[in-house]
Amino acid sequence: MSAQAYAHLQKNQQAYLTQQILTATPEQILILLYDGAIQAIKQAKLALQKQPQDIMASHNNLKRAQNIIMEFMNTLDFEIGGDVATRLYALYEYLYMRLVHANIKKDIDALNEVLAHMQQLKETWQEAMKIAARERLQEARFEEPQAISA
Repeated sequence: MSAQAYAHLQKNQQAYLTQQILTATPEQILILLYDGAIQAIKQAKLALQKQPQDIMASHNNLKRAQNIIMEFMNTLDFEIGGDVATRLYALYEYLYMRLVHANIKKDIDALNEVLAHMQQLKETWQEAMKIAARERLQEARFEEPQAISA
């Protein structure tokens, strides 16, 4: 693939991603962020496994994942979320610190640990969204006016 074709492909991918984000619901954005963090951790891990290690690529990807986790921490609503928000904050803080450790020590085991947690959290949020959608559908059906029989 020529450099010009590759640049055109990257431009189209960026435009698609931008459009996807602009039209996404908050729930979809949450999943996109989890996907971004998971992808960044995987890329950091691959960079560390290269011979020789690609330290800069690993660092940049880990910083990207750290920024996403920090965004999760900053957007938690403790008034609405209560104890769940507090527990999520503690988990995110732990994952953030494990990424810092992995970045400093080049620790692939720490990356695997964070990756597993992030994948599980993403799956949990996806399941919660499915349950909420089913409940909204049931409520909408319940609120529909019943046909009057003659």
